Amino acid sequence: MVTKGNDQIIKENNCESKMGLPCVLEAFTSIFNTGSISNKCCGELVVLGNVCHSALVKRTLENPLFKDLNPATIIAKSIQTWNNCLALIDSPSPST
Repeated sequence: MVTKGNDQIIKENNCESKMGLPCVLEAFTSIFNTGSISNKCCGELVVLGNVCHSALVKRTLENPLFKDLNPATIIAKSIQTWNNCLALIDSPSPST
């Protein structure tokens, strides 16, 4: 069985058009650097979907600019960010 490359997954799912640039940068910072992701951007990330999220993170790791990063650490942070957003979106805080 041939596995699809990250680029193909991203293209087929229109991943790059599903999130606004400010939220892309926020998610990127929370995964590849240190920072948090806002509720609004968590919502966009969940709409993006886990398939797109994983493919975009993996494609970024293939970039030579990020060769010094530990892929296992980044993948763990991306999963943590995804799970945090999922939990946040699934259990919205009661409005006051």
